[in-house]
Amino acid sequence: MTIKQISVFLENKSGRLNHVTKVLADAGINLDAFCIAETTDFGLLRLIVSDVDKAVEVLRKADVAVILTDVVCMECGNTPGSLAAILAALAERGIFIEYMYAFSQAETTAKVIIRPNDLKACTQVLSELELA
Repeated sequence: MTIKQISVFLENKSGRLNHVTKVLADAGINLDAFCIAETTDFGLLRLIVSDVDKAVEVLRKADVAVILTDVVCMECGNTPGSLAAILAALAERGIFIEYMYAFSQAETTAKVIIRPNDLKACTQVLSELELA
C-alpha cells in the first residue's frame, strides 16, 4: 500500500531531534516508524506518523522544513529469507530501491517501508505476491 512519509531536514545541532519529537508529542501525534540518515552538516529524519496532515501543520508552524513523499508500506514474514524473496521479485522487474527501513510488528511479521523508483510497478509486483 502507498502511504505518506514525512521527511525533516535537521541541522546537526544538539536538541534539533528533540524539538521535532516534542512538537509532535505536544500535538498528540505518534511516531509509527522513523529512520535518520546523516551527513556532516545535516540529518534527514524520515517519519511515518499517526496523523500526517496534522504533523505537517504543526511542524511547519514550528519552522521545521518538511517534505511529503509517497512510499510503499508492506508487511512480510519476520523469518530468514522473506525479505530477500520480495527484493528478488522487485529486482526481476527492474524496480530499484532508493532506500528502505523496517520494523518488527510481532514475532511473525515485519513492516517494511520502501521508496522505489517506480511506485506503481512496485505496488503491482507486491500485489501479485499478495503483499501490498
